[in-house]
Amino acid sequence: MRVIVVGAGVVGTMHAWQAVARGHEVVQIEREAEARGASLRNFGQIWVSGRAGGEELDTALRARELWEEIGARVPALGFRANGSLTPVRGALELAVAEAAAAREDAAARGHELLTPAEARALNPALRGAFDAALYCERDAAVEPRTAQLALRAELLASPRYTFLPGREVRDVVGAGAVRDDHGELHTGDAVVLCTGAWLGGLVRELAGPGLPVRRVRLQMMQTDPLGEPLPTSVADADSFRYYPAYASAALDELNARRPQPETAAEHRMQLLMVQRADGGLTIGDTHAYEHPFAFDTVEDPYEHLTSVVESLLGRPLPRIRRRWAGVYAQCTDPGRVVHRQQVRDRAWLVTGPGGRGMTCSPAVAEQTADELGW
Repeated sequence: MRVIVVGAGVVGTMHAWQAVARGHEVVQIEREAEARGASLRNFGQIWVSGRAGGEELDTALRARELWEEIGARVPALGFRANGSLTPVRGALELAVAEAAAAREDAAARGHELLTPAEARALNPALRGAFDAALYCERDAAVEPRTAQLALRAELLASPRYTFLPGREVRDVVGAGAVRDDHGELHTGDAVVLCTGAWLGGLVRELAGPGLPVRRVRLQMMQTDPLGEPLPTSVADADSFRYYPAYASAALDELNARRPQPETAAEHRMQLLMVQRADGGLTIGDTHAYEHPFAFDTVEDPYEHLTSVVESLLGRPLPRIRRRWAGVYAQCTDPGRVVHRQQVRDRAWLVTGPGGRGMTCSPAVAEQTADELGW
């Protein structure tokens, strides 16, 4: 087969990876010189811990296996099976962690409730006070700003792969063909549009009204090197409020009796933190759902996150090196991992993984390949 992949973010690149791995010829088209969207502006976390039970967890676990396999082949991905810790304070947060550790699927996630001493044995950088920590052994990480480049470098070693940057696809023409803004026609046996948060223009025309996908904006930051290892990823108990795996009567009680601080609630915040290869920390994040999104970043969320991180590390943060905002596409039905829709003869749109894009993309691409009979 000859497969045309539109979009060079992590979802599109994983579709190209699957097609090449199955012996097909691939042409991948990207409107920028390189992808610049949510595939780069994220934590690089392979985040199994908070996924909803059932299809979402199964997809995340399969993706985790695939990430490890690909990471062994492409060391430049920076794959590491670092796991995660979520420190908790007080009886209300502890009860939510205990409920998560008691789930039927807790073993599949690698969930275990640890004492502070056990948590610090895994991550000595956590010198702040906390009462316990929820550990997830299956969580992992890659380097998001360079992952697509590393994957593409490996793909380019195959004579069956062609990358065409700086070209915007303007139309799907006939069966399995697209025309770009250079006027060139690219023909194949299948077209997969992995356009991320680009939901207007051609995508709107192809998908029709009522596309069940929305755009979500987030803010993040990165520090100078910490000066010591942060061996695991770290979340705070506010993450319990945003991930479906933690839904429980204990969470209901936490929300009722101890709501988020005003700034955290206003910006729908949680702490996620992971150390980059250079020793710096990527820290976030916020969530905004109402259009139009602000064009600037605001300081209150960063100040809140800084205070939370410093309370867990028991030390001041290094200098903030950069701050940024990003936008990703998310299915409006929380029960769906991704929106996959046939939009023309032999042409499919795959979008809307939300904050699961980096985690689930290898398995999403595998599912597309299986469903389309590649």
